[in-house]
Amino acid sequence: MATLLQGIGAAAALSSTSLDSKRFEVSSLKSLPIQTARKGRVFAIRSDSRDITLGSSNNKARSSPKLVANAVATKNEGSTASTTSKPGHELLLFEALREGLEEEMDRDPTVCVVGEDVGHYGGSYKVTKGLATKFGDLRVLDTPIAENSFTGMAIGAAMTGLRPVIEGMNMGFLLLAFNQISNNCGMLHYTSGGQFKIPVVIRGPGGVGRQLGAEHSQRLESYFQSIPGIQMVACSTPYNAKGLMKAAIRSENPVILFEHVLLYNLKERIPDEEYICSLEEAEMVRPGEHITILTYSRMRYHVMQAAKTLVNKGYDPEVIDIRSLKPFDLHTIGNSIKKTHRVLIVEECMRTGGIGASLTAAINENFHDYLDAPVICLSSQDVPTPYAGTLEEFTIVQPAQIVAAVEKLCQ
Repeated sequence: MATLLQGIGAAAALSSTSLDSKRFEVSSLKSLPIQTARKGRVFAIRSDSRDITLGSSNNKARSSPKLVANAVATKNEGSTASTTSKPGHELLLFEALREGLEEEMDRDPTVCVVGEDVGHYGGSYKVTKGLATKFGDLRVLDTPIAENSFTGMAIGAAMTGLRPVIEGMNMGFLLLAFNQISNNCGMLHYTSGGQFKIPVVIRGPGGVGRQLGAEHSQRLESYFQSIPGIQMVACSTPYNAKGLMKAAIRSENPVILFEHVLLYNLKERIPDEEYICSLEEAEMVRPGEHITILTYSRMRYHVMQAAKTLVNKGYDPEVIDIRSLKPFDLHTIGNSIKKTHRVLIVEECMRTGGIGASLTAAINENFHDYLDAPVICLSSQDVPTPYAGTLEEFTIVQPAQIVAAVEKLCQ
């Protein structure tokens, strides 16, 4: 506790304005057949295409279409091989995050976790379950409900040499710590003349869930993207969730890791051996020739559902999960645009001032001469997310809208 508290009151610093993390080759992911969970019911998604109901409710559920990842209608989608014969081990996304965090805590004694209910309760989504028992209450520190205080404390601890992982019970709650994240975490490496590095990871669930209401359905990417000195990444599979968690902890820069509340129960087989994912590289999800579709987080699966329909209609979309929200991987994105000459951006963030708006500007500035059509961006509507299920679905991008946009761009 004394080690943590000696940094209280100190503001935190950006570790480096130059992003120097090493690049790692990411192997292609296996297909993930995804079925959206009905209200009151949670599904574990297996890599062998079977789902397991983890919980149920008597409430009447909304019907939801099945989402198919890496769907290519012209190829065999099923695998007859048993999952037990494949190398690696199966994990849910929240378990992959925990495994990555635990491995880094084993590797580096300066890594610690700070947040509400992260200790013996295991976190609101069980990402830290069992860590307090293994590492003790000082390395997995339960805090009061005071986001500005424990975020500032963790930033100060990072100035003294620790590597804190800050968990927001919900990303919307971290708005209470916006001053600490912006004026301290993002700027003090510069304002201290490089005297301090702040290797902090800020993570937690966000995005539009299932009738969680406006305040618990925040997408804070657009809030934080303008802060100088902070990197932002968004995970979308168990594989990249673990890899990005490990890379973020090792980074000398402050990193915000966005996790989507509806993706925690995705299941995937990941390697047994250690790996990390680059914080600055996009992932090629599906190669194609006709159009580049850029997306991230939950919308990856809406895009892949739309891709199956598009392939059946004769289109060949290239799908890229940008993953790095700041900075953008303009190398991967640019190479795709030079091949397809058309771009569709699909995001769950708000349209005004969102990630899509920044990405559109970057594409127009750097690749305008390669475009045969204007960039189209599909975003959530600029309204508070309604509680009513049908209205909630209406505010975010649906697969049918993606299909229509591609058909318009490829005319």
